[in-house]
Amino acid sequence: MNNSDAFHPSAQMVETLERRVKLLLVDDQPINIQALYQVFAADHQVLAATDGHKGLDIAHKQQPDLILLDIVMPGLDGFEVCRRLKQDSSTRDIPVIFLTGSSDSASEEQGLDAGAVDFIAKPFNPKIVKARVKTHVTLKRQSDLLRQWVFLDGLTGIANRRLFDERLATEWGRSRRLGSALSALLIDVDHFKRFNDTMGHQAGDTCLRFIAQALASGLNRPADLVARYGGEEFVCLLPDTDQSGAIHLANALRERVQSELESQSIGSDWPPVTVSIGVGSLRADSMADAAALLREADHNLYRAKQAGRNQVMSGPMLTSSH
Repeated sequence: MNNSDAFHPSAQMVETLERRVKLLLVDDQPINIQALYQVFAADHQVLAATDGHKGLDIAHKQQPDLILLDIVMPGLDGFEVCRRLKQDSSTRDIPVIFLTGSSDSASEEQGLDAGAVDFIAKPFNPKIVKARVKTHVTLKRQSDLLRQWVFLDGLTGIANRRLFDERLATEWGRSRRLGSALSALLIDVDHFKRFNDTMGHQAGDTCLRFIAQALASGLNRPADLVARYGGEEFVCLLPDTDQSGAIHLANALRERVQSELESQSIGSDWPPVTVSIGVGSLRADSMADAAALLREADHNLYRAKQAGRNQVMSGPMLTSSH
């Protein structure tokens, strides 16, 4: 076997470390935006908005690393923009630095209450602005990396059960709210206990790593998630994917796992390593909660195992249990 036992950082971790810092400037005075752009453009990706509503929209879509936000703006002022950013789960972790021409303690207290991490007085000193931004971006990236470690499975390097459960709750709510499709695949390694007992636990761990990477590389959309569900079970969450699309992907993943493990000579003294997959797909008329989606996938995984393994099963449950 040619896989190292060393843990490899996830692609998400590498991307967090290597990509250019993305800043969002929100100020109703174009001259201020232009001045800040000249300070940061050489080393950062700079986005800009001239009012609070546009700033919120860009923040949601672009997910900047830090926001430099003017306090006094027509319509939504900086305090309200910051409060809305902190109330939204998708933007609440983005640090906000207020740009202000006021130095009174009441404004600073109000800004801190709204969720800002720092204040920079106008007219600003470019060196001070760069130093403050560098400090808070560094803290943000450290926080992002720690958060990613919390959500990673230590053996395989893919997402863990905790992250899957959080994403499932989020995507379930989005699907019910928008009426969009949602599917889940529950994946189990066939005869894994026998493989583990015969080939040894080190070989079993190597096998699980290769299966995890085969599944991860088989998902092409950023919104799709593969996670280790526990033991030799994996799970895929597929937003905006109906039953037909989920079945097609499940069969492609099943074939990919078998092909890639054969090419790596995993279990060369053993029959080919295969997986069985159960499909669950959201139907608003019959599913009361997110757990029902997993129950259906689990029910169909059981059917796949009973039917001989190394296959995909789908379809609604006829009863509430199996």
